[in-house]
Amino acid sequence: MIFTKTVTRWYSNNKRILPWRQTKAPYYIWLSEIILQQTQVKQGLPYYEAFVAKYPTVLDLAKADEREVLKLWQGLGYYSRARNLHATAKYIVSNLNGAFPNNYKDLIKLKGIGDYTASAIASICFNEVTAVVDGNVYRVLSRFFGIDTPINSSKGIKEFKALAQELIDKKNPAEFNQAIMEFGAVQCKPKNPDCNVCPLNNGCIAFNKNRITELPVKIKSAKAKIKHFNFLVFISKDKKTILEKREGKGIWQNLYQFPQVETNKIVSYNQFKALIKNHDLLEGIPFELRLYNKNAIIHKLSHQHLHTKFWIVTVDRLNTKGVLVDKIHDFPVPILIGNFIENFNF
Repeated sequence: MIFTKTVTRWYSNNKRILPWRQTKAPYYIWLSEIILQQTQVKQGLPYYEAFVAKYPTVLDLAKADEREVLKLWQGLGYYSRARNLHATAKYIVSNLNGAFPNNYKDLIKLKGIGDYTASAIASICFNEVTAVVDGNVYRVLSRFFGIDTPINSSKGIKEFKALAQELIDKKNPAEFNQAIMEFGAVQCKPKNPDCNVCPLNNGCIAFNKNRITELPVKIKSAKAKIKHFNFLVFISKDKKTILEKREGKGIWQNLYQFPQVETNKIVSYNQFKALIKNHDLLEGIPFELRLYNKNAIIHKLSHQHLHTKFWIVTVDRLNTKGVLVDKIHDFPVPILIGNFIENFNF
């Protein structure tokens, strides 16, 4: 098909030189694909290089402590990716003798690996004819073919997968899959694509009907909830603070943070001081309270916006086991906490 040949030809002339394109080793392809989920190449590349340097094999990653893995991942977001990455590495070493499955059907059974990642590994590493469909592919196909079906609907997911499978180069699926993803990332960009130099512009329905900004169609997600987080940054005379590990399910699972007090609205200094007076960590201990940031720091997540304030709590001693302030950089923390630690002069 002309579409397939055009995209593949464009790729051969325009592809970026990236480290994971120099190999077909499943470990490196898997690592790159997990890192690049929800992440642009320019942001993900340093993380990929750091992981490869510290964990050059799946065995090295499997042997690592989860805290180390999360620390290395810090700042990349969507931390479940890191937890699943580590869990899958341990499973592959313990149950599969360190060897990745060589087909889509078995790859997709692994934790953290969905249709897209399984297709990428199966096609790139094992030449299986299974099409990838990521955000870039959705955009290219919806624009070129003028498809209005929402890409995040059940119907859309099936429709675009079937179309991609129909278009894939059966003789060279690895090249085509990488080509169409690269085409979407570099040429058919989300905003302001240079359609005048696009090799597909003659047949592109969105371009010819002036619908570039309308496609792809996506069902709007629910409005993000606003939450008010207050972090207690303890500082004792012996230069210790308190970090707590977040347990249970959640976006920051197994990461560390300062003790947190959530309120249902913005509270004044006096209101907050009265609120924490009977806090377990302050029971029977005199303390001084200072607000670090007058204006809340707004941290936007996909489903909630965190309006955050940091309160400095100065005490003579802690009534629980603390962490030396010069050791807090060793702990994996959410980027919100990490930025505070970098900016605050302990």
